[in-house]
Amino acid sequence: MEEKKLVKPDQVSAGESPWPVGDRILRLLWELCWFVFCEWTPKPLNPWRLFWLRSFGAKVHGTPFVHQRARIAIPWNLTLRDRSCLGDRANAYSLSKIEIGARATVAQEAYLSTGTHDFARPEIPLVTATIAIGDDAFIGARAFVMPGVTIGAGSVIGACSVVTKDVPPNVMAAGNPCRVLRPRTPPITG
Repeated sequence: MEEKKLVKPDQVSAGESPWPVGDRILRLLWELCWFVFCEWTPKPLNPWRLFWLRSFGAKVHGTPFVHQRARIAIPWNLTLRDRSCLGDRANAYSLSKIEIGARATVAQEAYLSTGTHDFARPEIPLVTATIAIGDDAFIGARAFVMPGVTIGAGSVIGACSVVTKDVPPNVMAAGNPCRVLRPRTPPITG
């Protein structure tokens, strides 16, 4: 599990934004462009959606699929490998880096959250950590993946699971909190 880091270490109040004004304006521009140019598009216009993701700095390798109703907070923090999939209403809350491996699937309404808060401090600063999803992994519908978690290659996360720690490669895991249930057979070798 990756170490979490404060976005703005010198934050003095809970009401203060940790993001510089330029970043906030760019994020608003991104949300406007996704709404106007992508959210209404049918599935076959995936190349058009990938064009807009690339235009805003997403690292797109090969031909992944991004559903028109997927939500991506900060595209320049997103890496999509070939034939990966971000499903219907999946939420990539990419306040830090999110990498989705080749042929990996993030199913409908799954939530990848790279941000949380340090509740031990009175100013409740934002803390972030990277999420990595290995090649051929599958994140089930409505699963929630916490900041700093790595999902091993070939692993399957059951629907509605809450993933609070790393999951090794080639296993079936589920629950709240998510735990390894058994090996995935046959194991996926890439």
